[in-house]
Amino acid sequence: MATASSTNSWLKAQRKGDLQTLAEKLNLKIPNGKLKSEIEATLDSYLADNAATLSSRSDLAGYYNSRSKALGSPLKRDSQSSRESIGEDVEKTLKVARRKASKAAEDMVNEVETGSTALVQTPGRTLSQQVARIPLPATPADVARAVDNSTVAVRNHVSSLYRDSGVGDTTVAARDCISSVHALVLIVAATELFFIRPAVLPSVYAFTVPASVNIVTRADWPVYLPDMFTLVSKFFWSPALVWFFTSFIVPTFAGFFFNLGATAPHSASGTGARTRARAAVQGPEYRVDPLTFSIAKALVSFLVYGQGVTFYGLLPETSIARLNGAVYGGYQGILTGAAITGIASFYDAILKK
Repeated sequence: MATASSTNSWLKAQRKGDLQTLAEKLNLKIPNGKLKSEIEATLDSYLADNAATLSSRSDLAGYYNSRSKALGSPLKRDSQSSRESIGEDVEKTLKVARRKASKAAEDMVNEVETGSTALVQTPGRTLSQQVARIPLPATPADVARAVDNSTVAVRNHVSSLYRDSGVGDTTVAARDCISSVHALVLIVAATELFFIRPAVLPSVYAFTVPASVNIVTRADWPVYLPDMFTLVSKFFWSPALVWFFTSFIVPTFAGFFFNLGATAPHSASGTGARTRARAAVQGPEYRVDPLTFSIAKALVSFLVYGQGVTFYGLLPETSIARLNGAVYGGYQGILTGAAITGIASFYDAILKK
């Protein structure tokens, strides 16, 4: 190749980008990072070697005109360019080889020196850092601790959901509402009404739920509702009034007038005139004594449903028979309910003494 000083003047006048474009047209591969002078030398050598085939191209006319001016005869020009090309190739190859060998040797020396210095100065720290990068299996204590933490987190989450839902407050309120003698009396009465209702207010066919809608049994479901027209007939009112008379009117009358709690002395932790005055102002705790109520209900139910007493024809015998057959267990079931409320009343009175 020609040196930078002997490169063709036409090539020197071209820009580096134009030279790279020219090399691509000639299918001449130019490595990236080459200097402009190196590209000029490569193109000069290639064009000189292939002058026989490329001198006819119009885009290279400037190069060959400049070269013919610089050189005398074509033979001299060819021999000189060949010698220059060979000399430049050898020189450049040697320079690149020496540069790469020198750089590789320097890098190797630097790596050896750096590793040796680090190993001599801090061998323990390097070893500990390498060991720290190795993932070790969890110990049984770590596993147990993780399980405990997860259990505590789940328990706290469930407790938070339970507290925010208000189920606890609702449960306590429901317990306070039904934890009384009056609530127990109403529950017993509601149980009796549940069994009496079909006898005094019978159900009639209303409509049918089709099988396509019934997702439970997948079959037609006939629906029966209470016959509300019965409310305006004697068929309903006669047994309804008999039950109301025996289960509420007579027991309430007896519990109000035979209220043992109204005349009993009120005991308190602090005795004296102030305590007795407060008790007198507040009055009895129950206006209707629940114990007397239960005893009266049991007595009247036994006489009416068990012995057939009509109170001089006031209570129809047909209504008594219908009620006696409708209540679960007959009149014995009514007596059982009265016994339950009576025992609860007695227990409540003991707790409040």
